[in-house]
Amino acid sequence: MIVFRYLAREVLFSMTAVSAVLLMFTLSARFVKYLADAAAGKLASDVLFAVMGYRLPGFLELILPLGLFLAILFAYGRLYMDSEMTVLSACGMSQRRLLGYSLIPALGVAMVVAGFSLFVSPLGAERAEAILSEQRKRTEFDALTPARFEAMRNGQSITYAESLSSDRKQMFGVFMAQMADGSASADLAVIVAESGNQITHEENGQRYLILKNGHRYEGRPGEADYRITRFAQFAQRLEQPHAREKRKAKADSTPTRALLGSDKLVDQATLQWRLSIPVLVVILTLMAVPLSKTSPRQGRYLKMIPAILLYIIYLVSLSSARGAIEDGRLPVHFGLWAVHSIFFVIALLLLTAGSWRSWLRRRPALQAQGGEGSDA
Repeated sequence: MIVFRYLAREVLFSMTAVSAVLLMFTLSARFVKYLADAAAGKLASDVLFAVMGYRLPGFLELILPLGLFLAILFAYGRLYMDSEMTVLSACGMSQRRLLGYSLIPALGVAMVVAGFSLFVSPLGAERAEAILSEQRKRTEFDALTPARFEAMRNGQSITYAESLSSDRKQMFGVFMAQMADGSASADLAVIVAESGNQITHEENGQRYLILKNGHRYEGRPGEADYRITRFAQFAQRLEQPHAREKRKAKADSTPTRALLGSDKLVDQATLQWRLSIPVLVVILTLMAVPLSKTSPRQGRYLKMIPAILLYIIYLVSLSSARGAIEDGRLPVHFGLWAVHSIFFVIALLLLTAGSWRSWLRRRPALQAQGGEGSDA
């Protein structure tokens, strides 16, 4: 029991450190993407942390298996390098017992990952998708900042509002400049208005910007031929939000109980993926224990690169199988379980590789003894 606590503490401590580093890199990369969307006006800055918080369980369900895999390689590799594992082997610690001790914390991690993948992550993805869906309904005018010039329509239009109402539907002191096709020689239209507000057409749902009490100047820069129009009300159609970005609702945000009775290939592939993550943890543990075995002359990180490549191949194979099920190119009952079966066999081969090598080394001696017995 003392040995088990020692090994479990080493593995879990390393897993926490590795997972924290991986999570930091993942969050940083995703946060940079959301910041870019916020700078482009696709997201409001006040929803960034909420979206990141709801996405966090989805990140953890993939980070924890990798963290455990690397933790076993680091922790056991250090024990082999410091000859502690040699001492444990001399005291009766076999590879089978080491594997049993490793599977106990691995099963605990698998249960945590199962909770994330089956229940917490879909709920978080649903909340995040609801926020993003609401943000996608925003027009460019919803992202306006008072007293600041804003480029719109890929730089072909410049808009300025001196102030905005609290609901951001009413603008005051409006200035708009727009090129016909974005070139310097094209006609330029400049609009100055006292106020403006957004309305939605009741029949077709189209949004319009209604400007009031202003002037419209239209002409070509460098020429004196300008058309000036004074208006009490001027309507301009706003670009539909979905015309800028079309995204399908993902099955990742569907609750697990809804996937159980679904006949859709996408839902069945998603269900298999959620069930596969805990299985991934166990099989990775079976592979990590033999891969961590090294000698002081080889170095601690000798098997690290092959182990990481094996993990990448495993995860990419699962993702490819999921896509094949969604496209109907792979039978559902075959699915992701075929990938798990292949890597389970690889894990068994790694676990029994030492026994096979010992048998192959003893085989010539056994054959020689058999030959001597026959001669006698």
